[in-house]
Amino acid sequence: MSGQAFDPSQADGRWQRAWDEAQTFAANSNSAKPKSYVLEMFPYPSGRIHIGHVRNYTMGDVLARYKRMTGHEVLHPMGWDAFGMPAENAAMEKGVHPGGWTRENIANMKAQLKRLGFALDWSRELATCEPDYYGHEQALFLKLYEAGLVYRKQAEVNWDPVDMTVLANEQVIDGKGWRSGAEVQKRKLNQWFLKITDFAEDLLEGLGALEGWPDKVRLMQENWIGKSTGLEFSFDLSNGDKLPVYTTRPDTIFGASFVAVAADHPVAQAVAAHSDEAKAFVELCKKGGTTAAELETAEKLGFDTGITAKHPFTGAELPVFIANFVLMDYGTGAIMAVPGHDQRDFEFATKYGLPIPRVVAATIEEADKPFAGEAENGDGVIVNSDFLTGMSVDDAKAEVIRRIEAEGRGSGKTVWRLRDWGVSRQRYWGTPIPFIHCEACGVVPVPEDQLPVTLPEDVDFKTPGNPLLRHPTWKHVDCPECGGKAERETDTLDTFVDSSWYFLRFASQPGDKPFDAAEVAKWLPVEQYIGGIEHAILHLLYARFWTRALAHIGMIEVKEPFASLFTQGMVTHETYSRRDGERVVYYAPEEISREAERALLTADGGEVEIGRVVKMSKSKKNVVDPDTIIAKYGADAVRWFMLSDSPPERDLPWSEAGIEGCSRFVHRLWRLFGQLDAQANGEDKALTRKTHQTIAAVGDDVTALAFNKGVARIYELTSAVEKAQPSASRNEAIRTLALLLAPMMPHLAEEAWHAMDEGGLIADAAWPAVDPALLVEDEVTIAIQHKGKLRDTLTAPKGAAKELLEEMALASEKVQRSLDGAPVRKIIVVPDRLVNIVT
Repeated sequence: MSGQAFDPSQADGRWQRAWDEAQTFAANSNSAKPKSYVLEMFPYPSGRIHIGHVRNYTMGDVLARYKRMTGHEVLHPMGWDAFGMPAENAAMEKGVHPGGWTRENIANMKAQLKRLGFALDWSRELATCEPDYYGHEQALFLKLYEAGLVYRKQAEVNWDPVDMTVLANEQVIDGKGWRSGAEVQKRKLNQWFLKITDFAEDLLEGLGALEGWPDKVRLMQENWIGKSTGLEFSFDLSNGDKLPVYTTRPDTIFGASFVAVAADHPVAQAVAAHSDEAKAFVELCKKGGTTAAELETAEKLGFDTGITAKHPFTGAELPVFIANFVLMDYGTGAIMAVPGHDQRDFEFATKYGLPIPRVVAATIEEADKPFAGEAENGDGVIVNSDFLTGMSVDDAKAEVIRRIEAEGRGSGKTVWRLRDWGVSRQRYWGTPIPFIHCEACGVVPVPEDQLPVTLPEDVDFKTPGNPLLRHPTWKHVDCPECGGKAERETDTLDTFVDSSWYFLRFASQPGDKPFDAAEVAKWLPVEQYIGGIEHAILHLLYARFWTRALAHIGMIEVKEPFASLFTQGMVTHETYSRRDGERVVYYAPEEISREAERALLTADGGEVEIGRVVKMSKSKKNVVDPDTIIAKYGADAVRWFMLSDSPPERDLPWSEAGIEGCSRFVHRLWRLFGQLDAQANGEDKALTRKTHQTIAAVGDDVTALAFNKGVARIYELTSAVEKAQPSASRNEAIRTLALLLAPMMPHLAEEAWHAMDEGGLIADAAWPAVDPALLVEDEVTIAIQHKGKLRDTLTAPKGAAKELLEEMALASEKVQRSLDGAPVRKIIVVPDRLVNIVT
């Protein structure tokens, strides 16, 4: 062994085949071992695994392997989030079928994952684009429909003109489609919805119990659900109508200086019907942002309707504006605007020269304090507010609600920011919504025995839009109720529906139903879920809702799908570019050679600009191909790099020097494994203690997902072993290193285990046991000083008596040389730290 170099190109494949043949990582749901479900968010099969995937899956893999070694039955599956617009875009651009493109990508990416040696249960692999998955999804959708949690209505929706489909509010970023980047438009369409709002309170309250989730993610969900309590009341309008408004700050009612309505509010529509100017403004609003977050930063624009609203207490006539920052789907679609204490209202009032009264101040004495260029939305005392003046904010809120209710003008009310989830998408490559439209019977569910409703294969993408609408035969069916001519629903489900229950299907995969509840109960909730924070609102909120909905209809008992959540940082890389006129041309890392602080384009030797270290992206070409790195350095070096240096929640800058250092460490370990000495005996107490302390600490680090700390401890133990003399303790430490490395560098560990003739696979071995007594330091290092200088050190029992330390110090040859026969006048002992000899 010691004479042979470690060859990852041979070892990697050898042990990956051995694991496959032994089905090492297949989960046994009937096992009596405690169960552990480790899951990383499954990937979209775009064609290639990127280095960010490698980091994500390496983290989960280390934990899964560690759990197996500590006696758990582990479920660690993999599948593919395989429906979606990119496949249709590929079909249009390349003239291929989305299914063929997707399945080819799955095959490529699966091969890449296998090359990394991940401990995955491939027997449970699934792809959401296959009928044996989405057929069960259709059955679940129908069950939710039967329970009243699915409905269809005409609604104003976010329309992506490039992808030509509807987007949920959560999929609109800065007024643009989350995939296409196109400006989102507003349209009215008949859409299918899931009643997520029925679970708003439960979803909000459930966040409190998710102690294993990052605070940031819980806060993001809390803000998105957006529970607020306030007052709903009606203004009397000058045109004779009443205008209901909702406010969370009824205490500021005396600070109202105008009223604003959304562009699609009936008041705005009525005004626009008789004014071309108002109609043009309404159309302008529809092209702007679609979510509250976007409207915070957009320029505030308004149109004066000429209508006024009578203040309920002062009788003042307030102007009514159509405003671009008011949302129809929040509250009533109309607001009482208090510019002194709401920043959006402040910006609007400033722009249009409207009054900005102060009605909340830090103290009564500051009632006339001017505003410093922005609204003040904090707490304080009520001022300039008639009967409310001098009250606290909370008391004023209660008093306004009491008076409004007493006058019959309105009532206190709880409002949610969360809207029902629109799941209709006007595209082909998705789960067909299992309903039929009949002129005589209306909307009819597809009978269960006719599921799955499968997608037709013969589709044409030459014309933009949904091919299902244009298909000559697919949508034409007989009505299941009357037998008459009818049409299938041609919308397909939002792909976030596919990912809202896949973790249940991983746990249980019967052929005749989506899952078996008893099997699900064995594995759920997922013990550790790992994925990007970008899914905090979309996938994670939807999955929590879907799990609750299935529990609500009695299909499962668990309500929270993920007990612990970890959001890993990204892998980043510097960029390389040159300016070509007005255009910036980016180059891939493999096209560049580095010379000190300079970067040269290999093709022509010319210099290129080195840009910032940023998230890897295809557009900037700062991506690293895992296959190339694995081929050069081996899977274990790549895995080790992903775990080293940066804490896993932070971004990890990719560096060629870093991966080369990891590769050197792999070979350094291999040489160390070859130094087992069967003839060695004797004990090295310090090394034995270090070994057991490392076992315990690395186990704790892996459990806490603090992989970089575990890596650092393994480096320390490796150095200690290299410095130690041959002994039984050193042999034990070398064997222990192989076991500690098994979750992180599994190929090297298997090769070493085999060379050590330990028998079996190290993947099946137990995590090394710890002697608790060795975790407590019972020896200390004592410094010995003479004439103010350190002369020697000694190892002594912790808490040793003063007399013993004096005796040991004077017995030191180095100390005796320093004394050189001089008489000792005094010895000062600092327990467990220092012996100072005075002559």
